[in-house]
Amino acid sequence: MSEAVRVPSPATPLVVAAAAPEERKGKESEREKLPPIVSAGAGATAGLDRGAKGQISTFSSFISAVSPKKEAAENRSSPAHLVFPNIKNVREQPPVCVDVRQKQRTSMDASSSEMKAPVLPEPILPIQPKTVKDFQEDVEKVKSSGDWKAVHDFYLTTFDSFPELNAAFKKDATASFNTIEDSGINAKFVNAVYDTLLNTPQDVQKTVLKGIINSLLREWKGPRTKDDLRAYFILLQNPQFNNTSTYVIYAHLLRQIATLVEADHHFLVHWFKKLSQKRFKQLVERLLQFISLRLFPAKPEEFPPITKCSWWIPSAAKVLALLNTANNLVHPPLIPYTDFYNSTLDHIDLMEEYHTWQNFGNSHRFSFCQYPFVISVAAKKIIIQRDSEQQMINIARQSLVDKVSRRQRPDMNILFLNMKVRRTHLVSDSLDELTRKRADLKKKLKVTFVGEAGLDMGGLTKEWFLLLIRQIFHPDYGMFTYHKDSHCHWFSSFKCDNYSEFRLVGILMGLAVYNSITLDIRFPPCCYKKLLSPPIIPSDQNIPVGICNVTVDDLCQIMPELAHGLSELLSHEGNVEEDFYSTFQVFQEEFGIIKSYNLKPGGDKISVTNQNRKEYVQLYTDFLLNKSIYKQFAAFYYGFHSVCASNALMLLRPEEVEILVCGSPDLDMHALQRSTQYDGYAKTDLTIKYFWDVVLGFPLDLQKKLLHFTTGSDRVPVGGMADLNFKISKNETSTNCLPVAHTCFNQLCLPPYKSKKDLKQKLIIGISNSEGFGLE
Repeated sequence: MSEAVRVPSPATPLVVAAAAPEERKGKESEREKLPPIVSAGAGATAGLDRGAKGQISTFSSFISAVSPKKEAAENRSSPAHLVFPNIKNVREQPPVCVDVRQKQRTSMDASSSEMKAPVLPEPILPIQPKTVKDFQEDVEKVKSSGDWKAVHDFYLTTFDSFPELNAAFKKDATASFNTIEDSGINAKFVNAVYDTLLNTPQDVQKTVLKGIINSLLREWKGPRTKDDLRAYFILLQNPQFNNTSTYVIYAHLLRQIATLVEADHHFLVHWFKKLSQKRFKQLVERLLQFISLRLFPAKPEEFPPITKCSWWIPSAAKVLALLNTANNLVHPPLIPYTDFYNSTLDHIDLMEEYHTWQNFGNSHRFSFCQYPFVISVAAKKIIIQRDSEQQMINIARQSLVDKVSRRQRPDMNILFLNMKVRRTHLVSDSLDELTRKRADLKKKLKVTFVGEAGLDMGGLTKEWFLLLIRQIFHPDYGMFTYHKDSHCHWFSSFKCDNYSEFRLVGILMGLAVYNSITLDIRFPPCCYKKLLSPPIIPSDQNIPVGICNVTVDDLCQIMPELAHGLSELLSHEGNVEEDFYSTFQVFQEEFGIIKSYNLKPGGDKISVTNQNRKEYVQLYTDFLLNKSIYKQFAAFYYGFHSVCASNALMLLRPEEVEILVCGSPDLDMHALQRSTQYDGYAKTDLTIKYFWDVVLGFPLDLQKKLLHFTTGSDRVPVGGMADLNFKISKNETSTNCLPVAHTCFNQLCLPPYKSKKDLKQKLIIGISNSEGFGLE
């Protein structure tokens, strides 16, 4: 069976399978062998379970709304609108909650020989009404005749029931249930039918919606057959659900999918990943829009009261989790992970969501933090900052209370992490200060350079970070190796007696996140994956940290040439043992001495062959990225988490940690222009107009150099260009001088050049030849 993945979760599993009732335990015992993935999460089912208390707008609510008495009103409405009169006042029947639903349903048979759960017999399907060619011919005839009867009859029949849906869209109507990798659905036919649907008359569209209602009602009340998953898979792609007038139907469809058992979700996940990028993205966007409009409806009267449909959003989030899991199974993903972000959530009370999640986990109450993939990195930054601020306040308050209890005069300095360092001993002083003040790491950071006057209003702190990072990552320091091919740093594997300086780098990264400082650090993505392995420091100190599954792709991000060589070894068609003459032993140079390491016991005597080359590549990659640098990375890991020990870290992907530490690589110079402040200039001055004409016309590499020249980093903070507080000041020097930058304050000092050509020439020279605080 194909690989399945459980979405990682904070504190408790992000989404866990709903507990099966006692009556199902025997029947489902075999199915537990399935590798778990996102299933009927407690977070989602928390919202669904509330139906048992009479809060759910049940199927009777919207079924009764579609009656023959309203046919005339429906015919007068728009094609995509279905009328639901008095939806708030209809009589409610006892709703079907998750456990009852699971008792009534028998999980579908899986193709794996390991899973032999009893299932219902294969249903007898109706005869397939048309082929895709027949349907397309009928649509073409409509263009000349204007008679929609044949097309209308097709939609009427096809969407009347789940068996009819399967008969219409299965590649082979007589075939038994397909494997987990193949839904058996004719995707081309489904797409053609749905693409045509929105262009049909309103009576045809209403026919489809009525058919879906009838199908869902039958499925809700009756036992499920093996073809039902296909029907759910087909109905979820219906573009009519983009319209808010169909949301009641859509919500019930999502609810039925959300409450399926875990094994069924496995099938859906693997079918989702086979969708085209376009169709997959449409599903995600439709669900995100559904959540947004339920949170902030343009016309609140369109929907039932929130107390009657509190399960809508948990159901949608659950189905989104299935799609997110499917997206993560594909390499490269069908869509970027950022396409799952719902920007609407930036406008809700995120801290309430976070505290709900912290207090209740995934057990009883829904929180968007149970589904962190829908929360943008900007929103997560707000959560982390506020959480860190609260921790800082709590620690500072405790320090103050301790002073008062000992009848000592309070000193406001106890509210800060005060660093006093000498420029000439920057690394050693910083290490000593951070070691002595380990208990103060979560306080607000303030830096003082010994022998220099001035208050730290942010500039000194940033300068301290810039100078310290530049010194630690210098090749002569020996802690990190710079790989020119990949333009990134990696941990030196040289053994030493003290790894405290690696811990210092971890602390620096943690302090940067807590103090909203963007660092100019170039670690590969693999580093951030290791940094979240695990996301919370284990209580058992014997459990290894910073160890994660690594592949040749991870190695390629650091050592592309070596990764290419290993890939060639894997694809070599000849005799590997004779052609490569390698063993399970590798060599590394340490201080001029070549040392050998066995990748497995007796590795120096085991030849690499065609049969064991995959094992060799995996062990070699694991050695380079995990084992050979374990002590260095463990110290780095503990340093970072000594500052950032927070449940909020569990919400982050490795890519998002990188963005929080180093900023985003996406530049928007127009946004920078809009947010720039001026000192001595006005934005209408000719020099400023010349400047922006030049900068906006720069290629990306020069724009990055400009940003690095003025801020110390070529990346953008999570909040965007506006968070840079970029300032252009007038430099009353000769126009023969080059521009000057104060990176600690994100300030560019620009002489009043008389021409655009002169400004461009001087600016390019300045940004292309600067390094640190001087010229190369």
